[in-house]
Amino acid sequence: MTSAMLKACWADWTSGSASLVSATIRPLHRKNSLPAKGASLPRKALLIVLIIAAVAVSAAATTQLVFFHEIGCSHCAHADEFLSSILPQYPDLEILHYEISESASLDLLAGLLAAYDVEQGSVPMIFIGDVAWIGGTFYGLYEEPYIVSGRAADMTLETAIQLAIDTTAISPLDRIEEADADAATLARGLTLSAVIVAAALDSINPCTFAVLVLLLGTLIVAQRKGKKGLVLKAGLAFTIAIYITYFLLGIGVFTAIQAAGIQKQFMIVVSCLAILLGLWNMKDFFAYGKWFSIEVPKRWRPTVKRLTSSVVSIPGAFLIGVLDSFFLLPCSSGPYVAILALLSKNTSYTTGIWYLLFYNLIFILPLLAITFAVHFGFTTTARAERWRSASLGKLHLIAGILMFLLGAGMLTAVLKGWL
Repeated sequence: MTSAMLKACWADWTSGSASLVSATIRPLHRKNSLPAKGASLPRKALLIVLIIAAVAVSAAATTQLVFFHEIGCSHCAHADEFLSSILPQYPDLEILHYEISESASLDLLAGLLAAYDVEQGSVPMIFIGDVAWIGGTFYGLYEEPYIVSGRAADMTLETAIQLAIDTTAISPLDRIEEADADAATLARGLTLSAVIVAAALDSINPCTFAVLVLLLGTLIVAQRKGKKGLVLKAGLAFTIAIYITYFLLGIGVFTAIQAAGIQKQFMIVVSCLAILLGLWNMKDFFAYGKWFSIEVPKRWRPTVKRLTSSVVSIPGAFLIGVLDSFFLLPCSSGPYVAILALLSKNTSYTTGIWYLLFYNLIFILPLLAITFAVHFGFTTTARAERWRSASLGKLHLIAGILMFLLGAGMLTAVLKGWL
C-alpha cells in the first residue's frame, strides 16, 4: 500500500465517507460475510489493521541514502537539487545529509569508505545500497568503476536508487557495523595466529636451551650428593622464573606502547625489523658465526656460565632464571617485541594481558619438556647439549623463516587495514 492510498484511507475513515471504504472492502465480501447491520465497526477495525500494516511495511521498506556535501560546492548543490526533485517519486527513500567539514561527518565518512572499500574523493559523495558515488565515479554499480557527469550522472544515480529500493538494500550505516564486525573477527583470528607462531618461534631458542642444560647438569651433580628431586624442582623454578620475568617485561612494554599512542607506526617499524631479523637468522644456517649472530653476546657468556654453574638450590635456580631472562633478551626479544606491538594496536589492555599469559606459556613448553626428560631419564644433559650444538644452524633457519613470515604477514595486515 502506497502512502497516497494510506492518506486516502485515513481521510475516508475519519470523515465518515463510505466511497473508498466500500471500494476497499467490497471485494472482500463473500456469501457468508457478516450482515450489513453493524458492519461499520468491522469495517473500521479492518481499515485500522490495513493502516497499521501499511505503516509497518512503509517503515520496513525505507531505503537510506547518505549524502556528503560542502557549503559553496556547486556540484553538491546540483546533486541536492536533483535528489529533491525526484524524492516525491520515491516515498520510501530517506536522504541523510552530512556536512563534510564537521568532524563527526569525517569519522562517519571514514567508516563508509572502509566499508565500501573505496578511496576518498571530492564532494559530493553519495552512498546507497551497494553503490558509492565518489567524485563523479560510481563504484559497485557495474563490475568496473563507472565515470560519468552531467545529466548522465543524474540518471545513473537514479538507477542506483531504484536498484537499492527494489532489492530492499540495507542502510549504508549498517554496512559500517557489518564491516567493523568482519574486521574485528579477522583481526582476532590474525592476532591469535600471530601469537601462536611468534611464541613457537621464540620457544625454539638455542640460547635458553643452553642455559637450562648447563643448569640441569650442575643440579645433577648436586642431586647425586643426596638432594633428591633437585633437578625437577630447580628446573621448574628456573622455568617459572623465566615465565614471570618475561611476562612482567611484556606488560611493561605493552603498556608503554599503548600509552604512547603510536601503535600503527610502531607496528610498521617492528614488522620491517622482524623481516630483517628473519633474513639475518637464516644467514646463520649458511654461515654460522660470521659477522653478527642473533645470540647472547660473547662477552656476556662467561658471566652467564659462571652464575648458572654456581646454582645448587631451588631459590638459586629461580634467581638465575630471573637474571638470565635479561641476559637472553638479545637472543629472544625479536618475536616478543613484534607481538607486543601487534597486541598494543589490536587489543584492549585486559585482552592483551591474556594473550601475554598464553604467549609465555607456549614459550616455556620446551623448557618444561627438557626438564622432565632429564628428570625421568629420557635423555641426559650431555646428549641434550650435543643435540643443541649440532642443530644450531637448523634452529636458526627455522627461526629465520618463521620470523620473516611473521614480519611480512604483520606488515601486510597493517598496510591492508586488517589490523
